[in-house]
Amino acid sequence: MSKPVKLESVAPAADVRAAMRAIGAEARAAARALANAPAETKNRALTAAAEALRARSGEILAANARDLDAARAKGLAASFIDRLTLDPHRIEAMARGLEEVAALPDPVGRVLATFKRPNGLVIERVATPLGVIGVIYESRPNVTADAGALCLKAGDAAVLRGGSDSFHSSAAIHACLAAGLKAAGLPEAAISRVPFASREAVGEMLEGLGGALDVIVPRGGKSLVERVQREARVPVFAHLEGIVHVYVDHAADLDKAKRLLINSKMRRTGVCGAAETLLVERAGAPRLLKPLIEALLEAGCAVRGDEAARAVDKRVTAASEADWRTEYLDAIISVKVVDGLEAAIAHIETYGSHHTDCIVTEDKAAAEKFLKQVDSAIVLHNASTQFADGGEFGFGGEIGIATGRMHARGPVGVEQLCTFKYRVRGDGQTRA
Repeated sequence: MSKPVKLESVAPAADVRAAMRAIGAEARAAARALANAPAETKNRALTAAAEALRARSGEILAANARDLDAARAKGLAASFIDRLTLDPHRIEAMARGLEEVAALPDPVGRVLATFKRPNGLVIERVATPLGVIGVIYESRPNVTADAGALCLKAGDAAVLRGGSDSFHSSAAIHACLAAGLKAAGLPEAAISRVPFASREAVGEMLEGLGGALDVIVPRGGKSLVERVQREARVPVFAHLEGIVHVYVDHAADLDKAKRLLINSKMRRTGVCGAAETLLVERAGAPRLLKPLIEALLEAGCAVRGDEAARAVDKRVTAASEADWRTEYLDAIISVKVVDGLEAAIAHIETYGSHHTDCIVTEDKAAAEKFLKQVDSAIVLHNASTQFADGGEFGFGGEIGIATGRMHARGPVGVEQLCTFKYRVRGDGQTRA
Protein backbone atom coordinates (compact mmCIF):
# COMPACT_ATOMS: atom_id res chain seq x y z
CA MET A 1 0.00 0.00 0.00
CA SER A 2 1.17 3.50 -0.79
CA LYS A 3 1.41 6.02 2.01
CA PRO A 4 -1.37 8.61 2.42
CA VAL A 5 -0.62 11.83 0.59
CA LYS A 6 -0.45 15.03 2.60
CA LEU A 7 -1.84 18.11 0.88
CA GLU A 8 0.93 20.69 1.29
CA SER A 9 -1.20 23.76 0.58
CA VAL A 10 0.09 26.03 3.34
CA ALA A 11 3.85 25.68 3.06
CA PRO A 12 5.76 28.97 3.51
CA ALA A 13 6.54 30.70 0.22
CA ALA A 14 10.29 30.47 0.83
CA ASP A 15 10.02 26.71 1.29
CA VAL A 16 7.95 26.40 -1.87
CA ARG A 17 10.51 28.39 -3.84
CA ALA A 18 13.45 26.31 -2.63
CA ALA A 19 11.64 23.03 -3.24
CA MET A 20 10.48 24.06 -6.70
CA ARG A 21 13.97 25.14 -7.72
CA ALA A 22 15.25 21.75 -6.55
CA ILE A 23 12.56 19.97 -8.59
CA GLY A 24 13.60 21.99 -11.63
CA ALA A 25 17.29 21.19 -11.21
CA GLU A 26 16.57 17.48 -10.85
CA ALA A 27 14.30 17.53 -13.89
CA ARG A 28 17.01 19.24 -15.96
CA ALA A 29 19.51 16.54 -14.98
CA ALA A 30 16.94 13.84 -15.80
CA ALA A 31 16.28 15.44 -19.21
CA ARG A 32 19.93 14.98 -20.14
CA ALA A 33 19.66 11.28 -19.34
CA LEU A 34 16.37 10.90 -21.21
CA ALA A 35 17.63 12.63 -24.35
CA ASN A 36 20.00 9.72 -24.95
CA ALA A 37 17.84 6.90 -23.55
CA PRO A 38 17.17 4.05 -26.00
CA ALA A 39 13.61 3.71 -27.24
CA GLU A 40 13.39 0.27 -25.61
CA THR A 41 14.16 1.75 -22.19
CA LYS A 42 11.51 4.45 -22.49
CA ASN A 43 8.99 1.89 -23.70
CA ARG A 44 9.78 -0.41 -20.80
CA ALA A 45 9.08 2.43 -18.36
CA LEU A 46 5.71 3.09 -20.02
CA THR A 47 4.58 -0.54 -20.04
CA ALA A 48 5.70 -1.02 -16.44
CA ALA A 49 3.74 2.09 -15.46
CA ALA A 50 0.66 0.66 -17.23
CA GLU A 51 1.02 -2.54 -15.23
CA ALA A 52 1.28 -0.49 -12.04
CA LEU A 53 -1.92 1.42 -12.87
CA ARG A 54 -3.81 -1.84 -13.17
CA ALA A 55 -2.23 -3.37 -10.07
CA ARG A 56 -2.91 -0.28 -7.95
CA SER A 57 -6.40 0.42 -9.26
CA GLY A 58 -7.91 0.09 -5.79
CA GLU A 59 -5.50 2.65 -4.33
CA ILE A 60 -6.18 5.07 -7.18
CA LEU A 61 -9.95 4.78 -6.72
CA ALA A 62 -9.61 5.31 -2.98
CA ALA A 63 -7.56 8.45 -3.59
CA ASN A 64 -10.09 9.64 -6.14
CA ALA A 65 -12.92 9.08 -3.66
CA ARG A 66 -11.22 11.54 -1.29
CA ASP A 67 -11.05 14.15 -4.03
CA LEU A 68 -14.67 13.54 -5.06
CA ASP A 69 -15.92 13.86 -1.48
CA ALA A 70 -14.14 17.20 -1.15
CA ALA A 71 -15.47 18.40 -4.53
CA ARG A 72 -19.06 17.50 -3.64
CA ALA A 73 -18.69 19.20 -0.27
CA LYS A 74 -17.71 22.37 -2.14
CA GLY A 75 -20.84 22.09 -4.28
CA LEU A 76 -18.87 21.92 -7.54
CA ALA A 77 -20.80 21.51 -10.81
CA ALA A 78 -21.73 18.09 -12.19
CA SER A 79 -19.58 18.70 -15.27
CA PHE A 80 -16.57 19.34 -13.00
CA ILE A 81 -17.32 16.18 -11.01
CA ASP A 82 -17.41 14.21 -14.27
CA ARG A 83 -13.96 15.48 -15.27
CA LEU A 84 -12.61 14.57 -11.84
CA THR A 85 -14.16 11.11 -11.59
CA LEU A 86 -12.15 7.94 -12.11
CA ASP A 87 -13.57 4.43 -12.40
CA PRO A 88 -12.12 1.05 -13.45
CA HIS A 89 -12.89 1.79 -17.10
CA ARG A 90 -11.07 5.13 -17.03
CA ILE A 91 -8.09 3.62 -15.21
CA GLU A 92 -7.89 0.87 -17.82
CA ALA A 93 -8.10 3.54 -20.52
CA MET A 94 -5.12 5.31 -18.93
CA ALA A 95 -3.15 2.06 -18.85
CA ARG A 96 -3.97 1.32 -22.48
CA GLY A 97 -3.00 4.88 -23.34
CA LEU A 98 0.48 4.34 -21.89
CA GLU A 99 0.84 1.15 -23.91
CA GLU A 100 -0.29 2.95 -27.07
CA VAL A 101 2.33 5.64 -26.51
CA ALA A 102 4.95 2.93 -25.99
CA ALA A 103 3.94 1.38 -29.32
CA LEU A 104 4.49 4.63 -31.24
CA PRO A 105 7.68 5.04 -33.27
CA ASP A 106 10.39 6.83 -31.32
CA PRO A 107 10.17 10.51 -32.36
CA VAL A 108 13.73 11.28 -31.25
CA GLY A 109 16.41 11.03 -33.90
CA ARG A 110 14.03 11.17 -36.88
CA VAL A 111 15.75 12.67 -39.91
CA LEU A 112 13.30 15.37 -40.99
CA ALA A 113 15.24 16.53 -44.04
CA THR A 114 18.56 15.88 -45.78
CA PHE A 115 20.22 18.05 -48.39
CA LYS A 116 23.66 18.41 -49.94
CA ARG A 117 25.22 21.77 -50.63
CA PRO A 118 27.29 22.53 -53.76
CA ASN A 119 30.44 22.60 -51.58
CA GLY A 120 29.84 18.98 -50.55
CA LEU A 121 28.44 19.61 -47.04
CA VAL A 122 25.69 17.15 -46.14
CA ILE A 123 23.11 18.72 -43.81
CA GLU A 124 20.44 16.84 -41.88
CA ARG A 125 17.60 18.25 -39.81
CA VAL A 126 17.07 15.82 -36.92
CA ALA A 127 14.34 15.66 -34.26
CA THR A 128 15.53 16.18 -30.67
CA PRO A 129 13.71 16.53 -27.33
CA LEU A 130 12.50 19.94 -26.22
CA GLY A 131 14.04 19.47 -22.75
CA VAL A 132 11.95 20.06 -19.63
CA ILE A 133 8.21 20.63 -19.99
CA GLY A 134 6.07 22.06 -17.20
CA VAL A 135 2.41 21.02 -17.28
CA ILE A 136 -0.11 22.92 -15.15
CA TYR A 137 -3.57 21.36 -15.09
CA GLU A 138 -6.72 21.38 -13.02
CA SER A 139 -9.40 18.78 -12.46
CA ARG A 140 -8.55 15.93 -14.84
CA PRO A 141 -6.34 13.43 -12.98
CA ASN A 142 -5.79 11.39 -16.16
CA VAL A 143 -3.64 14.27 -17.47
CA THR A 144 -0.99 13.06 -15.03
CA ALA A 145 -0.63 9.82 -16.99
CA ASP A 146 -1.14 11.32 -20.45
CA ALA A 147 1.32 14.19 -20.04
CA GLY A 148 3.94 12.14 -18.25
CA ALA A 149 3.84 9.41 -20.89
CA LEU A 150 4.00 11.72 -23.90
CA CYS A 151 6.89 13.72 -22.48
CA LEU A 152 8.79 10.55 -21.63
CA LYS A 153 8.34 9.11 -25.12
CA ALA A 154 9.60 12.38 -26.63
CA GLY A 155 12.69 12.25 -24.38
CA ASP A 156 11.51 15.23 -22.35
CA ALA A 157 11.46 15.50 -18.57
CA ALA A 158 8.11 16.63 -17.17
CA VAL A 159 7.23 18.72 -14.13
CA LEU A 160 3.54 18.13 -13.41
CA ARG A 161 1.45 20.45 -11.26
CA GLY A 162 -2.12 19.21 -10.91
CA GLY A 163 -4.92 21.14 -9.27
CA SER A 164 -5.83 20.91 -5.61
CA ASP A 165 -9.18 19.30 -6.50
CA SER A 166 -7.42 16.28 -8.03
CA PHE A 167 -4.47 16.29 -5.63
CA HIS A 168 -4.81 12.78 -4.21
CA SER A 169 -5.85 11.16 -7.50
CA SER A 170 -2.89 12.68 -9.35
CA ALA A 171 -0.50 11.61 -6.59
CA ALA A 172 -1.66 8.00 -6.83
CA ILE A 173 -1.31 8.00 -10.63
CA HIS A 174 2.10 9.64 -10.45
CA ALA A 175 3.30 6.91 -8.09
CA CYS A 176 2.61 4.40 -10.88
CA LEU A 177 4.65 6.45 -13.35
CA ALA A 178 7.51 6.63 -10.86
CA ALA A 179 7.34 2.85 -10.46
CA GLY A 180 7.64 2.45 -14.22
CA LEU A 181 10.67 4.73 -14.40
CA LYS A 182 12.34 2.85 -11.58
CA ALA A 183 11.68 -0.51 -13.25
CA ALA A 184 13.34 0.75 -16.43
CA GLY A 185 16.34 2.21 -14.63
CA LEU A 186 15.47 5.80 -15.53
CA PRO A 187 15.66 8.69 -13.04
CA GLU A 188 12.38 9.20 -11.21
CA ALA A 189 12.82 12.96 -11.67
CA ALA A 190 12.09 12.36 -15.36
CA ILE A 191 8.41 12.76 -14.38
CA SER A 192 8.21 15.00 -11.32
CA ARG A 193 5.05 15.95 -9.48
CA VAL A 194 4.76 19.25 -7.63
CA PRO A 195 3.77 18.44 -4.02
CA PHE A 196 2.22 21.87 -3.40
CA ALA A 197 -1.30 23.04 -4.17
CA SER A 198 -0.43 26.69 -3.59
CA ARG A 199 -0.47 29.46 -6.18
CA GLU A 200 3.15 30.13 -5.27
CA ALA A 201 4.10 26.82 -6.91
CA VAL A 202 2.43 27.93 -10.14
CA GLY A 203 4.25 31.25 -9.93
CA GLU A 204 7.58 29.48 -9.62
CA MET A 205 6.83 27.42 -12.71
CA LEU A 206 5.83 30.52 -14.66
CA GLU A 207 9.21 32.02 -13.79
CA GLY A 208 10.86 28.93 -15.27
CA LEU A 209 12.23 27.24 -12.12
CA GLY A 210 15.52 29.06 -12.33
CA GLY A 211 15.94 28.40 -16.04
CA ALA A 212 15.05 24.70 -15.84
CA LEU A 213 11.80 24.81 -17.84
CA ASP A 214 11.81 25.06 -21.63
CA VAL A 215 8.04 25.06 -22.27
CA ILE A 216 4.85 25.34 -20.20
CA VAL A 217 1.58 23.66 -21.14
CA PRO A 218 -1.55 24.79 -19.25
CA ARG A 219 -4.58 22.49 -19.19
CA GLY A 220 -7.58 24.04 -17.50
CA GLY A 221 -10.08 26.86 -17.36
CA LYS A 222 -9.89 30.28 -18.89
CA SER A 223 -8.51 32.00 -15.78
CA LEU A 224 -5.62 29.53 -15.49
CA VAL A 225 -4.67 29.74 -19.15
CA GLU A 226 -4.92 33.52 -19.19
CA ARG A 227 -2.63 33.75 -16.16
CA VAL A 228 -0.09 31.43 -17.75
CA GLN A 229 -0.09 33.34 -21.04
CA ARG A 230 0.18 36.66 -19.20
CA GLU A 231 2.89 35.79 -16.69
CA ALA A 232 5.00 32.99 -18.17
CA ARG A 233 8.65 33.79 -18.86
CA VAL A 234 9.07 30.68 -21.01
CA PRO A 235 7.23 29.66 -24.20
CA VAL A 236 3.65 28.39 -23.78
CA PHE A 237 1.63 25.78 -25.70
CA ALA A 238 -1.93 26.76 -24.88
CA HIS A 239 -5.50 27.07 -26.01
CA LEU A 240 -7.45 29.75 -24.20
CA GLU A 241 -10.78 27.92 -24.48
CA GLY A 242 -12.75 25.71 -26.84
CA ILE A 243 -15.60 27.76 -28.30
CA VAL A 244 -16.46 25.08 -30.84
CA HIS A 245 -19.00 25.56 -33.66
CA VAL A 246 -21.08 23.18 -35.72
CA TYR A 247 -22.34 24.87 -38.90
CA VAL A 248 -25.20 23.05 -40.65
CA ASP A 249 -25.36 24.08 -44.29
CA HIS A 250 -28.59 24.09 -46.33
CA ALA A 251 -27.28 21.04 -48.20
CA ALA A 252 -26.84 18.96 -45.03
CA ASP A 253 -28.35 15.51 -44.63
CA LEU A 254 -30.74 15.93 -41.67
CA ASP A 255 -30.20 12.53 -40.06
CA LYS A 256 -26.43 12.89 -40.36
CA ALA A 257 -26.60 16.42 -38.97
CA LYS A 258 -28.59 15.26 -35.91
CA ARG A 259 -26.17 12.41 -35.17
CA LEU A 260 -23.13 14.63 -35.51
CA LEU A 261 -24.63 17.49 -33.50
CA ILE A 262 -25.72 15.33 -30.56
CA ASN A 263 -22.39 13.52 -30.44
CA SER A 264 -20.45 16.79 -30.76
CA LYS A 265 -22.38 18.36 -27.88
CA MET A 266 -23.47 15.56 -25.58
CA ARG A 267 -20.96 12.69 -25.76
CA ARG A 268 -18.89 14.46 -23.10
CA THR A 269 -19.92 18.03 -22.43
CA GLY A 270 -16.87 18.87 -20.32
CA VAL A 271 -14.17 18.32 -22.96
CA CYS A 272 -12.65 21.14 -24.98
CA GLY A 273 -13.87 19.60 -28.24
CA ALA A 274 -17.53 19.72 -27.21
CA ALA A 275 -19.70 21.90 -29.45
CA GLU A 276 -20.85 25.13 -27.82
CA THR A 277 -22.62 26.91 -30.72
CA LEU A 278 -24.86 25.61 -33.50
CA LEU A 279 -25.11 27.71 -36.64
CA VAL A 280 -27.82 26.89 -39.19
CA GLU A 281 -27.97 28.39 -42.69
CA ARG A 282 -31.14 30.43 -43.18
CA ALA A 283 -31.92 28.79 -46.53
CA GLY A 284 -32.06 25.39 -44.82
CA ALA A 285 -33.69 26.51 -41.57
CA PRO A 286 -37.29 25.58 -42.53
CA ARG A 287 -36.14 21.96 -42.97
CA LEU A 288 -33.34 21.71 -40.41
CA LEU A 289 -33.73 24.09 -37.48
CA LYS A 290 -36.72 22.64 -35.62
CA PRO A 291 -35.63 18.96 -35.73
CA LEU A 292 -32.08 19.88 -34.69
CA ILE A 293 -33.30 21.90 -31.71
CA GLU A 294 -35.77 19.16 -30.73
CA ALA A 295 -32.98 16.58 -30.87
CA LEU A 296 -30.87 18.71 -28.53
CA LEU A 297 -33.71 19.23 -26.07
CA GLU A 298 -34.65 15.55 -26.09
CA ALA A 299 -31.01 14.70 -25.34
CA GLY A 300 -31.19 16.87 -22.21
CA CYS A 301 -29.38 19.90 -23.58
CA ALA A 302 -30.56 23.41 -22.68
CA VAL A 303 -30.81 25.63 -25.75
CA ARG A 304 -30.25 29.39 -25.87
CA GLY A 305 -31.11 30.88 -29.22
CA ASP A 306 -31.68 33.92 -31.38
CA GLU A 307 -35.16 35.00 -32.45
CA ALA A 308 -35.40 32.40 -35.21
CA ALA A 309 -34.41 29.58 -32.86
CA ARG A 310 -36.89 30.69 -30.21
CA ALA A 311 -39.68 30.82 -32.79
CA VAL A 312 -39.51 27.08 -33.49
CA ASP A 313 -39.67 25.89 -29.86
CA LYS A 314 -40.88 27.68 -26.74
CA ARG A 315 -38.34 25.82 -24.61
CA VAL A 316 -35.49 27.79 -26.21
CA THR A 317 -34.40 30.73 -24.04
CA ALA A 318 -32.97 33.97 -25.36
CA ALA A 319 -29.25 34.02 -26.14
CA SER A 320 -27.28 37.09 -25.12
CA GLU A 321 -24.19 38.51 -26.80
CA ALA A 322 -22.12 36.78 -24.11
CA ASP A 323 -23.47 33.36 -25.10
CA TRP A 324 -21.70 33.46 -28.46
CA ARG A 325 -18.41 33.82 -26.55
CA THR A 326 -19.10 31.20 -23.86
CA GLU A 327 -17.47 27.81 -23.41
CA TYR A 328 -20.21 26.13 -21.37
CA LEU A 329 -18.52 22.75 -20.72
CA ASP A 330 -22.03 21.67 -19.78
CA ALA A 331 -25.28 20.53 -21.40
CA ILE A 332 -25.99 24.00 -22.80
CA ILE A 333 -25.67 25.22 -26.39
CA SER A 334 -26.31 28.50 -28.20
CA VAL A 335 -28.11 28.45 -31.57
CA LYS A 336 -28.07 31.06 -34.31
CA VAL A 337 -29.43 31.23 -37.86
CA VAL A 338 -26.95 32.78 -40.31
CA ASP A 339 -27.41 33.99 -43.87
CA GLY A 340 -24.95 31.59 -45.47
CA LEU A 341 -21.46 30.15 -45.52
CA GLU A 342 -19.74 33.54 -45.52
CA ALA A 343 -21.80 34.66 -42.53
CA ALA A 344 -20.99 31.43 -40.68
CA ILE A 345 -17.27 31.90 -41.28
CA ALA A 346 -17.51 35.53 -40.16
CA HIS A 347 -19.33 34.49 -36.96
CA ILE A 348 -16.69 31.87 -36.19
CA GLU A 349 -13.89 34.37 -36.80
CA THR A 350 -15.59 36.92 -34.52
CA TYR A 351 -16.59 34.69 -31.63
CA GLY A 352 -14.52 31.51 -31.98
CA SER A 353 -11.30 30.53 -30.24
CA HIS A 354 -9.47 28.93 -33.20
CA HIS A 355 -9.82 25.51 -31.58
CA THR A 356 -12.21 23.22 -33.50
CA ASP A 357 -15.05 23.93 -35.93
CA CYS A 358 -17.20 21.72 -38.16
CA ILE A 359 -19.36 22.01 -41.26
CA VAL A 360 -22.15 19.54 -41.99
CA THR A 361 -23.05 19.51 -45.68
CA GLU A 362 -23.27 17.31 -48.77
CA ASP A 363 -22.03 20.22 -50.89
CA LYS A 364 -18.33 19.45 -51.43
CA ALA A 365 -17.54 22.94 -52.72
CA ALA A 366 -18.99 24.53 -49.57
CA ALA A 367 -17.09 22.04 -47.41
CA GLU A 368 -13.79 22.82 -49.11
CA LYS A 369 -14.33 26.56 -48.73
CA PHE A 370 -15.07 26.11 -45.01
CA LEU A 371 -12.02 23.89 -44.52
CA LYS A 372 -9.81 26.42 -46.30
CA GLN A 373 -11.12 29.66 -44.80
CA VAL A 374 -11.88 28.80 -41.16
CA ASP A 375 -8.65 29.55 -39.30
CA SER A 376 -8.89 26.99 -36.51
CA ALA A 377 -6.40 24.38 -35.38
CA ILE A 378 -8.87 21.60 -36.30
CA VAL A 379 -11.53 21.96 -39.02
CA LEU A 380 -13.89 19.09 -39.81
CA HIS A 381 -16.38 18.16 -42.52
CA ASN A 382 -19.19 15.77 -41.59
CA ALA A 383 -17.45 14.50 -38.45
CA SER A 384 -18.03 15.02 -34.74
CA THR A 385 -16.04 17.78 -33.09
CA GLN A 386 -15.23 15.31 -30.31
CA PHE A 387 -12.61 13.83 -32.63
CA ALA A 388 -10.50 16.83 -31.54
CA ASP A 389 -8.25 14.52 -29.57
CA GLY A 390 -4.68 13.37 -30.01
CA GLY A 391 -5.61 9.73 -29.48
CA GLU A 392 -8.16 9.92 -32.28
CA PHE A 393 -5.52 11.46 -34.53
CA GLY A 394 -3.28 8.45 -33.91
CA PHE A 395 -0.88 10.45 -31.75
CA GLY A 396 -1.26 8.09 -28.78
CA GLY A 397 -2.88 10.88 -26.77
CA GLU A 398 -2.07 14.54 -26.40
CA ILE A 399 -0.63 16.92 -23.86
CA GLY A 400 -3.11 19.56 -25.02
CA ILE A 401 -4.55 21.20 -28.12
CA ALA A 402 -2.58 24.28 -29.10
CA THR A 403 -4.40 27.07 -30.91
CA GLY A 404 -1.38 29.30 -31.46
CA ARG A 405 0.59 29.40 -34.67
CA MET A 406 4.15 28.86 -33.47
CA HIS A 407 5.83 25.42 -33.42
CA ALA A 408 2.81 23.28 -32.49
CA ARG A 409 -0.85 23.61 -33.48
CA GLY A 410 -3.74 21.23 -32.82
CA PRO A 411 -3.20 18.09 -30.73
CA VAL A 412 0.27 18.20 -29.17
CA GLY A 413 1.60 14.66 -29.33
CA VAL A 414 5.07 13.17 -29.15
CA GLU A 415 6.26 14.64 -32.45
CA GLN A 416 5.15 18.13 -31.40
CA LEU A 417 7.07 17.70 -28.13
CA CYS A 418 10.28 17.59 -30.12
CA THR A 419 12.37 20.35 -31.64
CA PHE A 420 15.25 19.78 -34.05
CA LYS A 421 18.90 20.43 -34.65
CA TYR A 422 21.10 20.39 -37.75
CA ARG A 423 23.86 17.82 -38.24
CA VAL A 424 26.44 18.93 -40.77
CA ARG A 425 28.99 16.49 -42.22
CA GLY A 426 31.96 17.72 -44.17
CA ASP A 427 35.36 16.70 -45.47
CA GLY A 428 37.58 19.66 -44.63
CA GLN A 429 35.49 22.41 -46.21
CA THR A 430 36.29 25.98 -45.19
CA ARG A 431 34.36 29.14 -45.95
CA ALA A 432 35.89 31.69 -48.34
